[in-house]
Amino acid sequence: MKQEAVFYVKLAWREQYCGVFSLQHNGVTYYFIDNEYYFKRPSLYGFFDDGERYAYFCMAVMEMMTRLDFFPDVLHAHDWQAALTVVYLNCLYRQRKGYGDIRTVFTIHNIEYQGIYDFSILGDVFALGENEHSLMEYGGCINLMKAAIQCADRVSTVSPRYAEEIRTPAYAHRLDSCLNANAHKLCGILNGIDYDYYDPKTDKAIAAKFSVRSMSGKEANKKALQEEVGLPVRGDVPILAVISRLASHKGLDLIASCIYDVVLNHDVQLVVLGKGEAHYEQFFTDLQNSFPDKVRALITYDRDLSKRIYAATDIFLMPSKSEPCGLSQMIASRYGAIPVVRETGGLYDSIKPYWEEKKTIHGNGFTFANYSAEELKERTVAALTLWRDEVKRKKLVTKIMKTDFSWTASAQKYMEMYDTL
Repeated sequence: MKQEAVFYVKLAWREQYCGVFSLQHNGVTYYFIDNEYYFKRPSLYGFFDDGERYAYFCMAVMEMMTRLDFFPDVLHAHDWQAALTVVYLNCLYRQRKGYGDIRTVFTIHNIEYQGIYDFSILGDVFALGENEHSLMEYGGCINLMKAAIQCADRVSTVSPRYAEEIRTPAYAHRLDSCLNANAHKLCGILNGIDYDYYDPKTDKAIAAKFSVRSMSGKEANKKALQEEVGLPVRGDVPILAVISRLASHKGLDLIASCIYDVVLNHDVQLVVLGKGEAHYEQFFTDLQNSFPDKVRALITYDRDLSKRIYAATDIFLMPSKSEPCGLSQMIASRYGAIPVVRETGGLYDSIKPYWEEKKTIHGNGFTFANYSAEELKERTVAALTLWRDEVKRKKLVTKIMKTDFSWTASAQKYMEMYDTL
């Protein structure tokens, strides 16, 4: 990294050191804000002073522009942690030289987390005054996400369906009236996945490489995973997988309600990877104890292990209650697993229901609409039935693996959005 500038950032009564470093990588220049007092922490967020830390970061970004004489065409801020950049630009910097032509995009990744604070810190921490009170206020509190939605030229989310859902009370976590008032700014652009990192043709983390044209490695990965986790080594049994944070909104309550019947009444193996709520960790551990030759509960986070599971899996379960975008269904598809998902958010946009007409395959997975354990079980059993028909399975898996979940299409949509500004 190259040091570009050193200066002090004024935030209310504070004056804090700020270093700016740059790094060139693959033709792109990245800038980094340096301050160990705020950022030398074991994780990114979850600290008592998060509001102050991110206010400092946002103010530092604003101050950096004039120090480097670099004023971007578009300021693109993500989630509540960066929301104040949009607010500071509009309220404090817009009239200053260089800042007048900057356009703004605010992206909501998960609307549940909004940056809500008591008004007692409006001036003391956020360096804003009574003139900004109405802008920052929502439901009697400071709401950083609401203020950024109000200020931004465009508001985006990480899937088209989620952009529709968050305008309704069921999904908006009380921000629906704000989003409906700003609906003319709102759009959804589906995320992509890194096709270099998630590539079964080159992935060093998996047991055998494979591709849509040469699928023999898929069987080798299944055998290797069965050996690794101590399940019977059988090529004729489908592996169901769940790779997820073990939490209710990920649909774990639906899985817990129906998976015992699926495992009991069908010739399957189930592999679960993840950590989360204690009762789900215990449920899957108990399920493994009940079916030691069919179930493995891996209560851990392990990225390489997750890739080995994706590469071995035949059917991937992802019945989320809400899912702004979701990446696991895309990764599973990339590695030749058949996804079974609920039609919500990015799952709806990325996985379309399988059906066949005159030997033509439509869709790229199995989907269900209602938040229902019965519907999840029925679609899972339908996927198992198709898996046992080798001809249909090969046709569907080929179509799934050819679905484009790369960033190429998404990047083009972002460029089109930027151009409208």
